[in-house]
Amino acid sequence: MLQTVQELNDFLTNHFPQGEGFGAVEEAGDGWVLMRLTVEDSHLRPGGTVSGPTMMGMADVAIWSALQTKIGPSPMTVTGNLNINFLSKPKPVDMLARARVLRVGRRNGVGECYIYSGDEDSMVAHVTATYSIPAY
Repeated sequence: MLQTVQELNDFLTNHFPQGEGFGAVEEAGDGWVLMRLTVEDSHLRPGGTVSGPTMMGMADVAIWSALQTKIGPSPMTVTGNLNINFLSKPKPVDMLARARVLRVGRRNGVGECYIYSGDEDSMVAHVTATYSIPAY
């Protein structure tokens, strides 16, 4: 399994390099990760708020990474469904994504993610997602 921060970040770099645009793993454990995204101008929409696609991408990469701690390495695991609820307007500051695996089966996994603006006192979105795990 991939469980250390270094293993997960190396895995992202090697198998999902475009995922680096959505943050880096800062903490990890069995079935969970904490990712941080340093917000840049390219992540902002008019009005100076972090865009929805940025938050969706960050959550997807975070939950996918958390799933790797349970099944990994499995780079061909793909998103089957993602649902996001935007709760409040994020500030243009570092974003945190705390993701955890809710269930892992033989062929799919389910997880959730809480996205924060700045610190974990300011939740801006809640995400749930399912993933298809390939048979090997």
